[in-house]
Amino acid sequence: MIERGLIGSQKGFSIVTALFILLVLAVLGGFMVTMSGVQSRTSLWAVQGARAYHAARSGLEWGVFQDLSTGVCASDTFTVDGFTVSVTCSEESFSEGGQNYKVYSLSSLAQSGTYGDIDYVSRQLRARITGATP
Repeated sequence: MIERGLIGSQKGFSIVTALFILLVLAVLGGFMVTMSGVQSRTSLWAVQGARAYHAARSGLEWGVFQDLSTGVCASDTFTVDGFTVSVTCSEESFSEGGQNYKVYSLSSLAQSGTYGDIDYVSRQLRARITGATP
């Protein structure tokens, strides 16, 4: 009779174990779904960052071409592949060895989205170039 009482009290223990295992599996499943979403967003952000870098680089190259071909410091804002690119320029003049030089300091900022939003991305590049003045 005593043995029968022990067996009867152990029947509910397997239900508790099964519920615990189901809870652990549900938490792991939820974690995996979350990590999958983070992984896909991370890839998207990496691509957007690369696109922003190349948009900023194209702005920098535009500025270098304008400065060297015209001899005038050029600044402008335009759109490249959905990114707003702002190019700013400042110049200095100096003389060395009887030759006059201009040093152009260029900055190119490419950005997409609104600052503070989850889809905002920006890249900024800077360059200094020197050109002899005629």
